[in-house]
Amino acid sequence: MNALIPPELAAFLGTIGLAFIIGLELHAYRRRDAGSLQPEALGFGTTRTVTLLAALGFSLWIIAPVVPFSIGLAGLSLMLMLDYRKRLKAGDSSLLPTVIGVMAYSLGPVVLVAPIALLAALVILILLSLGEQAEIRRLSDAFPAEEGVTFAKFFILAGLIFPLLPNSDIPYLAGITYPKVWMAVLVISGISYLGYLAHRYVFPRAGTLLTGVLGGLYSSTAATVVLARSMRSEPDSFAPAAVVIATGMMYTRLLVIIILLGHADAALALALPFGSLFVGSLAVAGLLAWHAKGTATSGHAAVSANPLDLPVAFLFALLFLVFAAITNFVTQRYGATGLHALSFAVGFSDIDPFIFSLLDGKFQVGQQAVVSAVLIASASNNLLKTGYALGLSRSRQMLPAAAWLFAAAGLSLAWALA
Repeated sequence: MNALIPPELAAFLGTIGLAFIIGLELHAYRRRDAGSLQPEALGFGTTRTVTLLAALGFSLWIIAPVVPFSIGLAGLSLMLMLDYRKRLKAGDSSLLPTVIGVMAYSLGPVVLVAPIALLAALVILILLSLGEQAEIRRLSDAFPAEEGVTFAKFFILAGLIFPLLPNSDIPYLAGITYPKVWMAVLVISGISYLGYLAHRYVFPRAGTLLTGVLGGLYSSTAATVVLARSMRSEPDSFAPAAVVIATGMMYTRLLVIIILLGHADAALALALPFGSLFVGSLAVAGLLAWHAKGTATSGHAAVSANPLDLPVAFLFALLFLVFAAITNFVTQRYGATGLHALSFAVGFSDIDPFIFSLLDGKFQVGQQAVVSAVLIASASNNLLKTGYALGLSRSRQMLPAAAWLFAAAGLSLAWALA
């Protein structure tokens, strides 16, 4: 069945329609940006101009995609340069309208050649750049210089180191490859960094309960330490609930990371205990928050350190290998019993590298022993947080939260040893 509208005509109508919308937004931008300038100093930026430029680019591309289109682009660039020179004399130094002019001229070829997703992304980018001018400027002014360095560190971790790693087993650690180790670093760092960004920029004045949520995405142990210390200096009846929420988020975070690293069987085996403890943590936190008597929630910084520091990433990778080597030795010598004892001891430190080295390796124990070890490590980690919550806060208000952490540890041990 033939289309009602020929494809070239449909593409042309789409091009001028999108160009017309961009022109409307550009003209509004030029009006806002002109300020005290005279209307005649607005220069390039009318809706008609943008629409006609898009129509011209489309037509020349249809005629021949190289020579006529390139000649038109050269002529347009010259005219836009002269327009920009005129606007400079009038006190307007913005290059954005000039760039939009070139993009409008090139819109037709994009409609004809590029995937629809790329076209949509391009138009959205143009409209947001024009319509969210004030917000983008505020973000630029508030953006700390060190965050740019942080992004560069992530590109080093993901784009430089990861592709260079050989896809082979690490000596004496069967089943654990170099890419597996670094993928664990990337996944955990990425999730932690998202929580860090959300707390620092999206919710900079987050209340105590939200601090528990965001802190749990980074490290429930660190969040517990921060909340307990702050409660000692500034009593807050919502802090116990936030401590419980942070531990609840730990179970969710571990499950998500285990799935992302490709261990669906382990995630399925842990879904019932971790899911139950997550729901229980939310219920207990809800009761504690409900009993909090009108104390104003104060904003706590869940974690002050940036989780994408390169030394932290290298330390995680090193701990991953160390725990893998220790686990290999213990399972060879003492089997599942030794692994359980090791898991309990490791829980009083950083459990993430141990858990993921345990899941990635090929040790002389069965799947059930590995899942039990994960539960035991999370249990002893809860015991550690119980001590932090009581010892650092020195408050009777923290007793219910500490009691739940202790109970969650007992439930995890019972599941592991059942």
